[in-house]
Parts: sequence; structure tokens; C-alpha cells
Amino acid sequence: MKIAIIGDGGWGTANALLLSGYGHEVTVWGAFGDYVDEVRKTHLNARYLPGVLIPERIGWTADAAEAADGADIVVLAMPSKFFRDVCARFKGLVPEGTLVVTLTKGLCEKTQARMSEIAKAVLGVKRVVVLSGPTHAEEVARGMPTTIVAASEDHADAKLVQAVWNGPSFRVYTSDDPAGVEVGGAVKNVIAIAVGCSDGLGFGDNTRAALITRGLAEVARFAAAYGADPRTVYGLSGIGDLIVTCTSVHSRNHMVGERLGKGEKIADITSSMHMVAEGVWNARVIRGLANSLGVDMPITDLVYRICYENLPVRTAIKTLMNRTMKKE
Repeated sequence: MKIAIIGDGGWGTANALLLSGYGHEVTVWGAFGDYVDEVRKTHLNARYLPGVLIPERIGWTADAAEAADGADIVVLAMPSKFFRDVCARFKGLVPEGTLVVTLTKGLCEKTQARMSEIAKAVLGVKRVVVLSGPTHAEEVARGMPTTIVAASEDHADAKLVQAVWNGPSFRVYTSDDPAGVEVGGAVKNVIAIAVGCSDGLGFGDNTRAALITRGLAEVARFAAAYGADPRTVYGLSGIGDLIVTCTSVHSRNHMVGERLGKGEKIADITSSMHMVAEGVWNARVIRGLANSLGVDMPITDLVYRICYENLPVRTAIKTLMNRTMKKE
């Protein structure tokens, strides 16, 4: 197949390596021509996926029309904050019947929409599959065994993505609950910041386990109120992604929280990063949605207050521990 990957970050690049390795014709689009030229010449994506050699057979372009031309599958791999604007650059270039796969985890800050909903609305396509799970680019790019879930209300499209992406080191399951898969991928980043804060303060395994477990309860409550199947969050896109994002050395969201726990300011942390931490942006939109839906999400609320209201991390921990006693 001819596959266009929109987004030259680490996850987009890892998928390009994976799919190209299967024999597909892959082109990666990046927003900045100078950097695309650098990757093309050096065969390294030094900024977003350092240390991984990129084969010459993978195409690189900053021209939207060139990237989309004749693509059987269009893969959306840009950060959630820029998702709508980048989709707008491809409006009219992607035929209505093209299969679109979104890899982006998060909700739109302005509209609170899921990425799959934005793709359908802006690109004018009908076939969108969500591909999400515990999949750090650094490991996928190096062929480490990984599992993921392809979700669509159209089972045939989910099965097609499963067939295209599945391989010796990349096992794909299917789901008919894209909303649940996307909710899990969005909320877990916020919880990972909380776990990072705990680790930055020097707390131990007990605290980390408690935050992950109670964080999962928040994901499930949010998913149910949102209209998704709460059982979905106990799969790869929920608890699986939550575990890896809260514990991995590759996790940018955990790293942000760890630096917050050590006393750094959020503005200094985010300005020093080449790559984005989706949890910082999504803490605001998820907290707003939770309030409007009447969902109790104390960890998410405190991460929002740490990031946007300068609440001291130690105060946040004390607030959690001193909440009214309740049944589990």
C-alpha cells in the first residue's frame, strides 16, 4: 500500500519504520521544510527519535499535496494541540473514501472533540480508525514486542488496520469502541504527570501504585460519563497505556511531573522540551469536561491546579490524602 504519515515526530517516524519494513511505500510529512531536508540528508530524526537510522526508502516531504497524493491510507500523527490546524492543511487533498488512521492521544482544547471526530469533520472523510495503546516510539522503532488496539465503529476498517500493522513484533487487537480508546489515551497522560510529581518528591512504590490505581478509577468514571464503554479502559488503551506512561523512562508526561515535584516551574519545563507532553494541555480540557459531566476526578483536578494555578505539589498530595473517607 501507499501510506502517508502526517507528522514527523517520534511516533510518526516509528510507524513509518514499521510499515516500510513490511514493504509498504511510506511518505512522512513534516511542517518545517528545513528540518525535513535535514532528516532526508542525514537519515536521522535527531530531534524526535535520536539514534535510529531511517532507511532511504522512506520518503520525506513538507509538501501536503505530495504527501497525500495517491495514498491508500493517511496516518495522522501530529500533537493534539495542532491536530485541527494540520488537518485543515490537508482539506481537499484526501478523498472521502480514503482510510484515515489517527495515532494522536488527546482531546481538542477549544472544542473538547476527540481526534477522530476532528479528522472526520475537517478532512471530510468517513473511514477513521483509532490506533492506540502502550507504545513508546523509542521501543517500537527498535523492534521491541508491542501490543496495540485498532478501534472503529466499522469492524471491517478496524480489521484492515489490524492486518496492515500487525507483524512479528507488533501485535494488533481490534475494538468497536473508539470513544473509549481515545478517552483512555487522553486521560492517562494527566495521571502520569501526577505519578511523576510523586516520584519527583521522592515518594515510593506505594504512592505510585495508589496514584495509578485511583487514576484508573478516574479514567473509568470519565469514560462512562462520556458515553464510552467503561470496560474498554481495562484493556490496552486504558490500563496498559496508563501503566507504561506512568512508569517508563520514555514518558514525557511523567518527566514533566517529576520536574514539577523537584520544584521546577511548568513554564520552564515546557519551554525546554522539543517534544510535547499532551497531559499538560489535556489536564485543562479533561477537567473542564469532568466538571460539566459531574465526574469526580480529584487527581486530574489537582494536576490542572499544579500546571495552571501554581498549586505546590506537596499541597496537592496533602489534599488528596485528606479527602473525605469513602468506599473504594
